[in-house]
Amino acid sequence: MDAVALRSSVSDFLAREADAMDDRDWDTWLALHEETVEYWVPSWDSEYEPTTDPQGEMSLIYYNGRAGLEDRVFRLRTGRSSASTPLPRTCHMVSNVRVLPNADGTVKVKTRWVVHLFRKAQATQFFGLAEYLLAPHENAWRIRKKRILVHNDLIPTVLDIYSV
Repeated sequence: MDAVALRSSVSDFLAREADAMDDRDWDTWLALHEETVEYWVPSWDSEYEPTTDPQGEMSLIYYNGRAGLEDRVFRLRTGRSSASTPLPRTCHMVSNVRVLPNADGTVKVKTRWVVHLFRKAQATQFFGLAEYLLAPHENAWRIRKKRILVHNDLIPTVLDIYSV
């Protein structure tokens, strides 16, 4: 695949991920992740350095495998997450997509993102950087790793999988 087609394919994939999240199409969103996905939102260790070890340092969110994401979605669907009830309306914006192909067919992707949320008569936004490791899967992509760095200084409301 040439560079333009690769970038287009990856950008379409990222748009599908954002659509699934905004539409609360949880089954589609979960299917975009490999079974062994690492989904990580590190916390900040200092003003400019995030934590580097999800096993030994504080994280805002960490799931080592799709089963953790599936459990989170179950709690959102069934209302068993009182902190996320009602769910906010969201609008995920992804930009500055950089695609770096690897020799094994996977691609490293770097993006900038903003998520606008509206819940209980309040508008909030989260923003930051994301790094993906995407693996080819049946003429499409699956997320093998996703590291999401939240740049907000303050977290004024619930931070959850739909917030980033």
